Amino acid sequence: MLTVGDKLPEFKLTAVAPNKEFTDITDQTHNGQWQVIFYWPMDFTFVCPTEIAEFGKRAGDFRDREAVVLGASTDTHFVHLAWRNDHKDLHDLPIAMLADTKRELAQALGILHKEAGVALRATFIVDPNGIIRWVSVNDLSVGRNVPEVLRVLDGLQTDELCPCNWEKGQPTLEV
Repeated sequence: MLTVGDKLPEFKLTAVAPNKEFTDITDQTHNGQWQVIFYWPMDFTFVCPTEIAEFGKRAGDFRDREAVVLGASTDTHFVHLAWRNDHKDLHDLPIAMLADTKRELAQALGILHKEAGVALRATFIVDPNGIIRWVSVNDLSVGRNVPEVLRVLDGLQTDELCPCNWEKGQPTLEV
């Protein structure tokens, strides 16, 4: 699995944009910006929409930090669109849903579940230079904590030493 300090792999994936149109997104689309890329195992499941909807609800908080949120799974863009149209919590989703149908990016990131072949619940924070600065991976049955992703992004953006449980606005450590 790729980890902190590794370069985000090159990719070109079709996505369902917030306006529900299909668009291509590459590793260069948001070059020069912070990116939060999170994977879920499958569309039309149970834990996944709770996470996706929460990232959607908090999209403004990420934008305030000049970060782009991109969600992804190994489903097709057609399945993503059908799920958005079907699930009430995803209708107005303000983030793109990437279709990694060939599993190329998930495989390059090293986040495919060994038995199920779907992506693990992985989250990557990528800095404006395309370098992975944080990785979190959950088992298939446990959803992630979006406020923690925001907290870590805040800490990384300070470029300072942040103590345990540090929150934005609190003092950082001085050496």
